[in-house]
Amino acid sequence: MKKGTIVLLVIVAVIAIFVISIFGSYNSLVSLDESVNTQWANVESKLQRRYDLIPNMVESVKASMKQEQEVFKYIADARAKLAGAGSVSEKVEASNELEGALSRLLVVVENYPELKSNENVRAFMDEQAGTENRISTERDRYNAVVKEYNATIRSFPKNILAGMFGFEKRPYFEATPGAETAPEVNFD
Repeated sequence: MKKGTIVLLVIVAVIAIFVISIFGSYNSLVSLDESVNTQWANVESKLQRRYDLIPNMVESVKASMKQEQEVFKYIADARAKLAGAGSVSEKVEASNELEGALSRLLVVVENYPELKSNENVRAFMDEQAGTENRISTERDRYNAVVKEYNATIRSFPKNILAGMFGFEKRPYFEATPGAETAPEVNFD
């Protein structure tokens, strides 16, 4: 074989390996992007479950207690904001507001023994607790997938490919400021 033919074959082989590597990297980015989308859909399904449970719980509690109308208004407003949220960031913010409102309601329920003994309220509180646990689990899973995705699109050489094809950093699902402090209910 001629020397020129060997050089040409080596160049073609190097180019082929490079192209195959780009395809593999692109496909892995697409796969990670879809993993993030799937996990966000799982979070949303649990948020929807919470959203669907709230009217029943609120009505059960309302029937037993009329003086806490402010808490119910806050829940209704937060629920409406969640229903109207469009972006991931808006949904995270609305979900966190709704979570705060529910925390206030649960504190109110804890302070009224006759509510805690109401069978409907107790059943909805159990459902709500289970839903909150599911949401927490899905948030954790979402954040793990986002971490992997964000690390991949920022790592060399995939960061070059990610920039070329418009793969952008995804937001984490973070707690609202002050979430580490339990809500206080004052009946004065």
